[in-house]
Amino acid sequence: MSLSPLSRRAVVGAALSGAVVAMTAGPAGAASRPAPALSSGGGPARRSPSAPVPAPVPVPPLNVPALRAALADLEHPELTAAQLRVSGSAGRWCGTEGVADRATGRAVHERDTFRIGSITKVFVATVVLQLVAERRLSPEQPVQRLLPGLLPSGFPPITVAQLLNHTSGLPDEQDPPYDPSSPEDIARHRYDRWTPEQLVAQVSHGPMKFTPGTKQEYRGINYVLLALLIEQLTGCRYGEAIAHRILRPLDLRHTAVPGNDPRIHWPHVHGYMRMTDGSLLDITKFDQSAAWGEGEMISRTGDLDRFLTALFSGELLPSPELERMFTLPPDEVRMVDGTPARYAAGLQTFTVNGITLWGKTGERYGYSSAMFATRDQQRRMVFSFNPTRRDATQAQVSQRIAGALTKA
Repeated sequence: MSLSPLSRRAVVGAALSGAVVAMTAGPAGAASRPAPALSSGGGPARRSPSAPVPAPVPVPPLNVPALRAALADLEHPELTAAQLRVSGSAGRWCGTEGVADRATGRAVHERDTFRIGSITKVFVATVVLQLVAERRLSPEQPVQRLLPGLLPSGFPPITVAQLLNHTSGLPDEQDPPYDPSSPEDIARHRYDRWTPEQLVAQVSHGPMKFTPGTKQEYRGINYVLLALLIEQLTGCRYGEAIAHRILRPLDLRHTAVPGNDPRIHWPHVHGYMRMTDGSLLDITKFDQSAAWGEGEMISRTGDLDRFLTALFSGELLPSPELERMFTLPPDEVRMVDGTPARYAAGLQTFTVNGITLWGKTGERYGYSSAMFATRDQQRRMVFSFNPTRRDATQAQVSQRIAGALTKA
């Protein structure tokens, strides 16, 4: 069965995080405690004290040779480039491998930008939780009440909180008008323009996957709905809300929501796709409207590290709302495959070599990326790599880097 732009991303995104999760002993037990009540304040207090964190687990010293080796492997799977930024109180290191542009042979630079895919969801979730802190919505409000007429009337109520943590149970998307398993077909449709309403319409047919709140399934459509909700409540484009509330205050000058512009305007890493005949096609120019609200942003490792630092430090959200980003569903709520839930409001978690990390993975054609940190920020990591095929093999890179960063 072919997959829509949304459902295919869900499969690959789950593979990126799921393969790393397979290395773990599970998230820390404290992560699954219920979320605290809403703050009584009138808005998101900047630089408010962050939520209490579990007692820190010391991270091992940086193993630079292991990091270099993990980054240098551009063959398993085939990559054209990779870059890694490590920071935090336990040490710093930056490294790059490969070429940013095969046509010129220019090497990757640590300031190069790239498509961040589903890391976009963390920005969206942050703005939604700011609106919660401002008392402009409640996480328990049904999205059908906030966005009337968008979803079929026969669907059960789906709350904002269930969209945030992927427990909505929305139906599968319909198949797109092209074959997403064919690189040639993908290339032919790279400039197709989608509206968010068209993306939502893809899930408006068929039964719910499960009763909302009873299981967890990673779905991009949840964040398309949340971005529409931001627009409804703020009266501006969701990308402008992100810029006003996050990008400009944090001086993230090389992070953007591109909208309908298929180009990357700053110095950037090119993305490539292996074609059926074995050639590599530069797939950098690509209309990202199919990822609207859930995967279209552009950034660089330095900006993402600054964002992650500000978020975890309580600069963007008051303590109660920030705690929601580290609160998994109740223990009885499992992923649809039966494994423990691993998604909170905007963030996902995994534990490797006894170190629990929180953050997000992302991918687009020609691009994969991740940003994760320990809750106490002893260790933060942002990395991006450029696979020539979009499949589950991308998780090997995340495994190598996460292992090198956490192994004593």
